[in-house]
Amino acid sequence: MMILPVVFDVMHVSAQNGCMSDTNGPTKAPKKPSSVRHTRAIQRDRSKRPDVAPPGEQIAGRLREIIHPATLAQVAHFHRLGLRERTFNLPVMVALVLSMVWRQIGSVTELAKMLVTEGLLWAEPRKVSQQALSERFRTFPATLFLRVLLAVLPLMETRWRSRQRPLPPEIAWAQGRYTEVVIQDGSTLDALLRKVGLLRDAETNPLAGRMTALLDLCSRLPRHIWYEEDAQAHDQRFWPRILEVLKAGSLLLFDLGYTNFSVYARLTMAGITFITRAKSNLAYEVERYLRQTAQVHEILVWIGKGDDRQLVRLTQVLYQGKWYRYLTNELDTERLPAPYVVALYWQRWRIEDAYNIVKRLLGLAYFWVGSQNGVELQLWATWLLYAVLVDLTDAVAERLNQPFAAVSLEMVYRSVYYFATAYHRGETTDPVAYLADNAILLGVLKRKRKHRPSPLDLFDLTNPSEP
Repeated sequence: MMILPVVFDVMHVSAQNGCMSDTNGPTKAPKKPSSVRHTRAIQRDRSKRPDVAPPGEQIAGRLREIIHPATLAQVAHFHRLGLRERTFNLPVMVALVLSMVWRQIGSVTELAKMLVTEGLLWAEPRKVSQQALSERFRTFPATLFLRVLLAVLPLMETRWRSRQRPLPPEIAWAQGRYTEVVIQDGSTLDALLRKVGLLRDAETNPLAGRMTALLDLCSRLPRHIWYEEDAQAHDQRFWPRILEVLKAGSLLLFDLGYTNFSVYARLTMAGITFITRAKSNLAYEVERYLRQTAQVHEILVWIGKGDDRQLVRLTQVLYQGKWYRYLTNELDTERLPAPYVVALYWQRWRIEDAYNIVKRLLGLAYFWVGSQNGVELQLWATWLLYAVLVDLTDAVAERLNQPFAAVSLEMVYRSVYYFATAYHRGETTDPVAYLADNAILLGVLKRKRKHRPSPLDLFDLTNPSEP
């Protein structure tokens, strides 16, 4: 997944991170294609798409079982904020926004029609105007949705831990050795609609902001999500918030955008192990070589200056004619062997999969309103439904006795339609059983691809001491 480039003073970044710089001066990096170039097409598609039928009773019941108690638990806080709205109270707003995301409803106008004629989830039919509903999206405290999300995530984690299904060998290995294995990354949100609300007179389509997620690699559930209205916010801006929530004994995976030697030192002091890529122009001082073969080099090196100076392990692996370089603050090759350094970092892509699901499948590339508050309502609701979808997919994986990665989240989501149809014909009452029993027909179980060489082919994970 590509993100919009952010231009910085190259010399400043090089000096801060201890990187070598070009003596002839910085060169301009080639311009990357925009990640939001598809926005207009998505907006047109969503506005012209016919309305989607409501989820079946069993799926609606599953949403109610998971989300409604967490919503009701926030009602007291709702009242402490001085909110006494009877028509659009917290449970009703949660039902409306979740329905809008799950059913891919294209506008607030259509949402108002549905609320009047059929009701949505646990919100009974009621007469409302589009104007009143739009105003509520602008003013309803988005933090309440965030509180519901944060209350639901531990429940999802508990449900995940209660299940038994195979895990990839590197993930199973890491799960038994670290408090948690988490991935962090950021993503730019797409352009807002130009002629909505406060943006009606805007000359351009502003981006909706930037989000950063901390994702649990084992469960695929988000641990924390942060939002910045500034779409140009650099990944470095999120480090303080990330450091606040990391647990001692954790393993953290992140990409080059988070390179920061000062933070590396803080992670080590906090007892947090990290794996990241090493920049091509990384400046370092060799302490000693641990291993040097035709395909693998492992070196203890000093990076940074002053208080940020730190001893780390540089692992270099030759794969298909190219050297890949990784940094970790775990110096002991027995506690974190090179095969797992490579295998675990390559699992970092799972957070890109998560962003693809929330943005493309669940519609976080299309915004109904132009206010920041409305964007946040949609953001938290989308991640809430993502967690429910992960939970349902994991239950299907357990029934199939397959790794989570072998089951398609997208096809589980799309196959809910077929379950609802079968349910109304009286053929089934259990969505997990139906999706598992029809996994091949519905495409829920991914097709096996031809084996493609990967860095893991360099190693035997059962004997990590040999390349």
